[in-house]
Amino acid sequence: MTQDEIIEMARQAGWSYMEVDMDKQRLEAFAKLVAEKEREACAKVCDDHWEKGGAAYYCAKTIRYRG
Repeated sequence: MTQDEIIEMARQAGWSYMEVDMDKQRLEAFAKLVAEKEREACAKVCDDHWEKGGAAYYCAKTIRYRG
């Protein structure tokens, strides 16, 4: 995610312009943690299906690599 995307999502979630401008660093850090958690959850879904097909293994690796 870019900084602009994070700011736009914060504004969509109800943060005011002033709140976003005052705390951009913490907002970015929070967004990165959320994205990391979501990536890992997606990779675990692939891990759970790995034995059913080889492609799931590569999907999990690719998802984790994005971080």
